[in-house]
Amino acid sequence: MTATQAEPHTRVPDDIARQIVLPKGHLDETALFGAYEWLRNNAPLAKAEVDGYDPLWLVTKHADILEIERQPEAFPNAGGSENPGTHNPILNTKAGDAWTLKTHGSLRPLESLQMMDPPEHTLVRDIAQGWFRPVELKKWDGRIRELADKVIARHLKQGVNEVDFSRDFAWFYPLHVIMTLFGVPEEDEPRIMRLAHERFGVNDPESRREGINADSPTAAAEQNAANIRDFESYYVKLVERLRGNPQDNLASLIANARQHNGDYYPMKTCIGYYIAISGAGHDTTSTTAATIFEELAKHPEQLKAVQDDLSLIPTLINEGLRWASPVKHFVHQAAVDYELRGSRIRQGDRLMLLFQSANRDEEIFEAPKEFRHDRKPNPHIAFGSGPHSCLGQPLARLELRILLEALLPKVRNIELLGPRKVLQTNFVGGLKSLPVRFELVG
Repeated sequence: MTATQAEPHTRVPDDIARQIVLPKGHLDETALFGAYEWLRNNAPLAKAEVDGYDPLWLVTKHADILEIERQPEAFPNAGGSENPGTHNPILNTKAGDAWTLKTHGSLRPLESLQMMDPPEHTLVRDIAQGWFRPVELKKWDGRIRELADKVIARHLKQGVNEVDFSRDFAWFYPLHVIMTLFGVPEEDEPRIMRLAHERFGVNDPESRREGINADSPTAAAEQNAANIRDFESYYVKLVERLRGNPQDNLASLIANARQHNGDYYPMKTCIGYYIAISGAGHDTTSTTAATIFEELAKHPEQLKAVQDDLSLIPTLINEGLRWASPVKHFVHQAAVDYELRGSRIRQGDRLMLLFQSANRDEEIFEAPKEFRHDRKPNPHIAFGSGPHSCLGQPLARLELRILLEALLPKVRNIELLGPRKVLQTNFVGGLKSLPVRFELVG
């Protein structure tokens, strides 16, 4: 679609803009989803202006997000192939981006897929694309089942459990799976766990590092940089070890990947892969698992239906992904003038793609504010779409399916104890505390 004369855009009311743009706004999920709904009904594509942030188009509709994500040339993630590292796809303050640019020389402190655009993105994604295909993951099915049983036995007991399902259980399972697939020793998992949670908690007071001024507009950028350094200090040694002694695991595949000229990929590329998988692969899966458990507690008839027919688990997972939408946004930048939903997008404009809103879009989903374990069809975009769709989504689905197959037949009488807590973040996250009581039977 080419740019033509269009009606002026609508400006987002200040209270709505702050609710969505500011990390603190995501603590009140009732108000947050109310803000999304107001925008979808009144200003589905509109400009938000919040002090300390660049002006942004808030993109709330499912169809508009698909249109943007499927055109990486028109809406690149990170500046495009001609200007890599000139745009941050993760929303940060203007001061934070300026600090990152000054400190690193670009807005790309991490060599991860989300910070790349085609054709570079395509080449780097291809390193592990084949490993994540469902047919290839089948060989890990038995091992992941063993890991699920192990985590259940370690963190839950027979009889009545009163636990924080997020902190005391859901956090451990996906991390243990990923670290096992990486070949990371189990005794090192607590270190990676701390860094993984810190990775997406840069705006959460409970995850803030000592020595960083929480009130500074550069705090999140500073913590992100420190987090990357600590991950690097561990993963550099892992890459070096695997290049000297290759193994049959995902980390070794990445460490030993070669470029077209026969050279290894740069160390920073390998570390970027590792950090992305350690962080996003852990947080999104644990958040979705906790969300599913919470909703089954609220809807015991749905728990019973799935327990009576475990073949419903894949559709339950789909609904859990739609409901949680743990990746809340990515920010794209227009490389050309473009008309979208009757508004003129100018070259250089930034667009905040709101996946949580899209996954409650009334034009796409029947009764979107209802959790339905058997929802079909369910065209959610919790994993994104287009070339930047989540590489690890087949593994996430497999982990969740195996966990639910192992756990749900043993569960009785889930009771929410409260209070629940969510991560203070506008990027990746959701439930971080879910106190529950339930009986586990043999």
